Amino acid sequence: MPSQIKNKILVTDDDPDIRRLVETVLERDGFMVDSASCAAELYKKIPQFKPELLILDLQLPDEDGFGILKKLKANPATANIPVVMLTVQSVDSYKIAGLEIGADDYIVKPFNQGELVARIKAVLRRTKPKEDLTGVIEDGPVKLFLEQHRLEVESKPVDLSPKEFDLLAALMRAKNNVLTREVLCESVWGHELIENTRTVDVHVGRLRKKMGKYEKKIETVERIGYRYLPENA
Repeated sequence: MPSQIKNKILVTDDDPDIRRLVETVLERDGFMVDSASCAAELYKKIPQFKPELLILDLQLPDEDGFGILKKLKANPATANIPVVMLTVQSVDSYKIAGLEIGADDYIVKPFNQGELVARIKAVLRRTKPKEDLTGVIEDGPVKLFLEQHRLEVESKPVDLSPKEFDLLAALMRAKNNVLTREVLCESVWGHELIENTRTVDVHVGRLRKKMGKYEKKIETVERIGYRYLPENA
């Protein structure tokens, strides 16, 4: 039965036949799918497509999958995106290395199509953030309604621009972790990435004003970026 929710999946593999096969199988089951043929294309498409799961080959022409996985898990903007390795490497040491670095599953080619779909769904169930189950990121008097793109502070609606909303969502998801201006640019502006990160500061200033007495929840980390301070942090 097709998936009720159209989760977005980004497939990265240098073999066009494999990409087409995986896309066909997943789209048939109701997923939204995009693909990349190399690491450079993957990095470009993540902020554009905003995938909820990545399927990653180990052997790419410009960078190996383990190196890509390490970079993704070290970046707060991509660290929480689940990754399924899809590769011809069946040696146990490769599987163990991928899982230890942070892969959520490891599937060997050639693969059974039904098993691929089932394991992807299992990873999505395991890794789904708590706030996405309710559609709300809640921190005491501050509530961010993801599907409605709406903010409430002390039960009162606060008007936010689309970029202000995405900025606050990124900060609240990261909780007490610092996000650099560059990471915020990438996660909020995506392919519109701007060289002058001063734009982030301007949007943070506007966001703080709209949050009123809770403006200090968005803390400036000097020469680095910003973090959101949840209650009882």
